[in-house]
Amino acid sequence: VADLGAVTAASEGVERIFHLAARADIVPSIQDPEAYFRANVDGTFAVLTAARRHAVRCLVYTASSSCYGIPDVHPTPETAPIRPQYPYALTKYLGEELVLHWARVYALPAKSVRLFNVYGPRARTSGTYGAVFGVFLAQLLAGEPLTIVGDGEQTRDFTFVSDAVEALITVSKSGKAGEIYNVGTSQPASVNELVRLLGEPRAVHIPKRPGEPDCTWADIHKIRSQLGWAPKVSFADGVKIMRANIEHWRDAPVWTPTRIADATADWFRFLGTKAEHVGGFDEPRAKS
Repeated sequence: VADLGAVTAASEGVERIFHLAARADIVPSIQDPEAYFRANVDGTFAVLTAARRHAVRCLVYTASSSCYGIPDVHPTPETAPIRPQYPYALTKYLGEELVLHWARVYALPAKSVRLFNVYGPRARTSGTYGAVFGVFLAQLLAGEPLTIVGDGEQTRDFTFVSDAVEALITVSKSGKAGEIYNVGTSQPASVNELVRLLGEPRAVHIPKRPGEPDCTWADIHKIRSQLGWAPKVSFADGVKIMRANIEHWRDAPVWTPTRIADATADWFRFLGTKAEHVGGFDEPRAKS
């Protein structure tokens, strides 16, 4: 995505660009921040440059709710302080800043959505330890107990992929440029609730990780009131759909407590107990 020539060629004749290309996952971003800046920051610059050259009608950037770090307010509005806790979160936020700057300075019709914990069938099954759904479904298929981080009472604003897609399309049709919108359900569910819905009684608990919030909870008043978007898929229904598509994770890595400890060693090493005190940006940039 950072190849300007390739991105420019791919953008020719395009009316709308949905910029989802990025490096994801936390631990690899800690281990190789240069690759993340190259993809998520330089890559976004390339997309913006191509969008300007071809005078696209709309660009929608997918930012991440991880920019909020460990929020003080729940539900968390777009105006909350920005406190990225690790390089992935920082690079996604810097990409958003580029998008908003291009909208402001060059009048590019660009907007940003901050996605909260998107899940759904055909999600990535890479070799990197990551999202809880992929970890749990692979463990279920392998007959392994589920690995619950901490006490499992932490909550996440799990957002089904079809709702996220509808939000992106809705935002793309809006005439307002330079806007930021949270996209979530505003109905967070605990990891323990996910375990219950998956129907697996066997579980083991592993240490809580630094830099992770106890709760992610999107305030979606802005996108609901301004654009009329609202989520449709309940968490219970989303889990049923994931169970029905569980075979997608047949060849995914199976994470045991030992493998997780090895994979997250750098997480604990670099973030440690200081993560809760990582500072943020003094002035949030979102409009009310």
